[in-house]
Amino acid sequence: MLKTLSLSLEVLKMFTKEKPTWGGRELAAALNENHTKTYRILETFEKHKFLIKNKETKKYSLGFAVWELANTVTELFNINELIHPILEDLSESTNESTFLMIKDGDEAVTFDAVEARTTVRFSVSIGSRSPLYAGASYRSILAHLPSEYIEQYLERELIKYTDKTMVDPKVIKEDLELIRKNGYAVSKGEYTEDVIAVAMPLFYKNTIFGSITVSGPKYRINDEQIEMFITRLQEAKNEVEKVVEKHGANFGLF
Repeated sequence: MLKTLSLSLEVLKMFTKEKPTWGGRELAAALNENHTKTYRILETFEKHKFLIKNKETKKYSLGFAVWELANTVTELFNINELIHPILEDLSESTNESTFLMIKDGDEAVTFDAVEARTTVRFSVSIGSRSPLYAGASYRSILAHLPSEYIEQYLERELIKYTDKTMVDPKVIKEDLELIRKNGYAVSKGEYTEDVIAVAMPLFYKNTIFGSITVSGPKYRINDEQIEMFITRLQEAKNEVEKVVEKHGANFGLF
């Protein structure tokens, strides 16, 4: 089944700007695949409007469903243009790095980030992925997932990234309860040594989809600053959720 899916995706990727149309036998030969199997895949894509078949030439080209997906991706990047200034303002007001995580399966992926202008700063790469149990950015998401999911998630082997990484399911559950109660998460050196992170969950139509974080080196962040981060995070959270509420139908990640 997975081999068929993989082949199907390879078929779809053959339709490019340089080569936008393909005949069935021509495509099968290019992929070095069985003609019958290739035709079945093409017919399935045609049925679901991912491909269009020219009745005269019998050749296939990309269909309306692909155009719809492309529009979804375009809308996603438009949303990023609206969210990035919010992260910039948050970074400027806290003098620390800020980033926005999006839940993707059992992980969270960095959707956008702004590094602090200070010489010593915490940085995170856009597109990087991490598990949902290690650190404030991730547990603020995990805390708002269904209890059944949390129970199942914590049954797996949890890896320690530092000496301070929480891996005891009981301890993690207690922290998740605290996150739900307070509305934010704080971690100190759990995912990266000597880095403090303060994060808040982000919701779309009452469903958790990500988190927004302020993070910086431990030596310059005290309790008073953490309280200030929480205030600024709440303001930024409200702004991001308004953007997502307006454009979320086409966000493509929920």
